[in-house]
Amino acid sequence: MAENKMPPVRVMGRGGPPPHARMGMPTEKPKDAKKTVKRLIGYIGKNKFLMLALLCIMLVVTVLGLLAPFIQGLAIDCITISEDRLQVDLEGMITCLIILGCVYLLNSGLTYFQGIFAAKLSQTTVKTMRSELFKKISYLPIKYTDTHQHGDIMSRMTNDVENISNTVSQSIASLFSGVLTLIGCVVLMLYYSPMLTLVSMTCVVLTLIVTKNLTKFMRKYFPMQQALLGRLNGHIEEMVTGYKTVSAFSRENKACDEFNEISEQLKNASIKAQICGGIMGPCMNVISNIGFLLVAGFGAYFLIIDFNPLALKGAMSVGTIQAFLQYTKNFTRPINEIAQQYAAIQTAIAGAERVFEIMDNPPETDQGKNNEFDVDSVKGDINFTGIEFSYVPGEIVLHDFDLWIKSGQKLAIVGATGSGKTTVVNLLTRFYDIDKGSITLDGRSIYDIPKSKLRESIGIVLQDTVIFNDTIAQNIRYGRLDATDEEIIRAATMAKVNEFAEKMPQGYNTMLTEGGGNLSQGQRQLIAIARAILADPKILILDEATSSIDTRTEVYIQEAMIALMKGRTSLIIAHRLSTIRDADKIVVIDDGKVVEAGNHEKLLSENGTYARLYNTQFAGIST
Repeated sequence: MAENKMPPVRVMGRGGPPPHARMGMPTEKPKDAKKTVKRLIGYIGKNKFLMLALLCIMLVVTVLGLLAPFIQGLAIDCITISEDRLQVDLEGMITCLIILGCVYLLNSGLTYFQGIFAAKLSQTTVKTMRSELFKKISYLPIKYTDTHQHGDIMSRMTNDVENISNTVSQSIASLFSGVLTLIGCVVLMLYYSPMLTLVSMTCVVLTLIVTKNLTKFMRKYFPMQQALLGRLNGHIEEMVTGYKTVSAFSRENKACDEFNEISEQLKNASIKAQICGGIMGPCMNVISNIGFLLVAGFGAYFLIIDFNPLALKGAMSVGTIQAFLQYTKNFTRPINEIAQQYAAIQTAIAGAERVFEIMDNPPETDQGKNNEFDVDSVKGDINFTGIEFSYVPGEIVLHDFDLWIKSGQKLAIVGATGSGKTTVVNLLTRFYDIDKGSITLDGRSIYDIPKSKLRESIGIVLQDTVIFNDTIAQNIRYGRLDATDEEIIRAATMAKVNEFAEKMPQGYNTMLTEGGGNLSQGQRQLIAIARAILADPKILILDEATSSIDTRTEVYIQEAMIALMKGRTSLIIAHRLSTIRDADKIVVIDDGKVVEAGNHEKLLSENGTYARLYNTQFAGIST
């Protein structure tokens, strides 16, 4: 058997909030960039050893980078002009050049290791974020996944996290070493010439003014770009998932038009974002060159007039000017690098905000007052009393709803589409919480029972089956992960899965494609039923579980279901009324409340809503 590798994914059934409630558009209003950066730094700081090692390497690399211009200045000053003759201190120059070569060689080697440590730090940081995000998604309330595009959630998990990874990897060394370089350059520039330092600082003021104005636009367009990218991914996910429906209704052009509309908005936002991000680098280069020119001009002037007050270095020399020019360049280089990476940094911040937006959503609470609840002792006596519920405030789905399901009873719920049948299941399993009323299990409020234990006592077979990209056996084993091969085969035989599984090339070890694309809808449904049989729950819910199965197979399934439901509380939701004629009790829901209840014969004799539904399906009588 293949090793179990399926993740603990929860699946939402039919029902849930209306379509208009699921189309929440991501907002484009500005986010709190400072708070986001602080949280990102917190994630980076979790890897203390890598962080410390990287800081030490960057400190040495920065010191070596600052030492090189100083040695260059000494080497140049080994050449002097005395009495119109050129004099060279050859020994001193050779010594300076040897030291300079060693500095450059050591700097190159440490820079290589700096890249390795930066990559490790970024990847471990992002791995932590990705793991926490996946865990958060796994425990989000069903309401969240129902009211957000799945493609947008996937985009946050993939695109946004990847943007963070790339930016941290590329920018973290630049940011840290840039700060150290700026501090070192300022100290050495003051050492050489406070007056030239003052001249060079005028360019810093220009840099701050330009940066402040450009970042206003960047903070607007980069979050917009990421939000539109999430919308585009959501649309693609919907189209790929529903491609058969799109083709069946010849809506390819409509799908393309919608895609092109979102893509056009993304293009426009991206162009504006990239223009704002791209113009930052050239502006910084212009300011840097202006500063370089000013320092060279004033330095030459100070050399001619022999003016260098307050300098610890002493008199101005050609070597001094050369070293100062190098420090000026090194001073502006980190600012330029950060400016050029600002676009990527803004994209990463916008992505991080979207990631943290999910992380900040409260997870499903699994706290119940009765922590000692024993799943094995569940009898299955369920009582709905005075229930009121709405997915969207003001749009009531269930009202004045009362229902009693006795232990071991086989109860069927029928009603027109949208009457609230599946909502009953959503409330019983606590996928959603009621607005008013009470639901009890064996006399205990289900809100006093931990959700994990409540759901462990309930087995569900949905019409919308979920098949994982794994073997047939592993898909069945999802019902109970510690099941043996023999138990899997027994459950598969009861659900008639063996009739097609044994004919496949690898039998039960045959790999299924994502969503079970290499099986028919009926075969996928049979695997879902086998999964429920293997789970052996105290309470069984069948939400139109045989709707996708042909009549011949349905007969086999009914035999298996009779054995499975024996001694269990069973709740059946069905449109095909032929599957529930032997139910102990049939409840008819209309307009969010129970309007009829009784067995099949009793309800037919009353000639009410159930009788009309039944006659419409089997007698051809129009309502």
